Amino acid sequence: MASSLACTFPASWSLTQSAKAVADVSLNDLDEHALVDACLAGRTGAFDLIVERHRRAVYQLCYRFVGNHEDACDLSQDVFLRAYRGLRSFRGQSTLKTWLHRISVNVCLNRVSVKSLRTEPIEAQQFVDERGESASERMLRDERGVRVREAIARLPRKQRATLVLRMYHEMSHQEIANVLGSSVGAVKANFFHAMGNLKRILGEEI
Repeated sequence: MASSLACTFPASWSLTQSAKAVADVSLNDLDEHALVDACLAGRTGAFDLIVERHRRAVYQLCYRFVGNHEDACDLSQDVFLRAYRGLRSFRGQSTLKTWLHRISVNVCLNRVSVKSLRTEPIEAQQFVDERGESASERMLRDERGVRVREAIARLPRKQRATLVLRMYHEMSHQEIANVLGSSVGAVKANFFHAMGNLKRILGEEI
């Protein structure tokens, strides 16, 4: 998603060209655990490189929860701020990507509610062929997208997160379990109940 590149992060997280040239020589060769160690040791540019590598994935995950660019950027900044402050808690038991996804889900679940949603249709517009679609049909599709997003926001926290990660990020049950810190069985149960609750909520509004 190209718009994710337009997010503005704190200046300390943006490498200057000269600093990046120096960092590329020494930091790009480090694996993620060594890169975290470099951050904790105060190496210039180390955390900037973490942000650079993961900002798109974090943005896209946040976007799926809120459905608009501005809020997704705000949430992404919050995610990296929390990651920066809590970097010492990263034990390497999961990948850095999984750890950041876990922070992202927690930030989104804590910040997003039905009332706070600025609703853009949940169906990605780039996958919708509007040729030959009447104005009334387009309106009904957009209205349904709003109802679906509001219904998802009404799901219990774990069900909501499981549904978003499974349906919109196409993560496996094991990957979702790693992100949420739960078992595969719990993920499957949450997804089953999420789908049932989603149908029930939407059914009430039909």
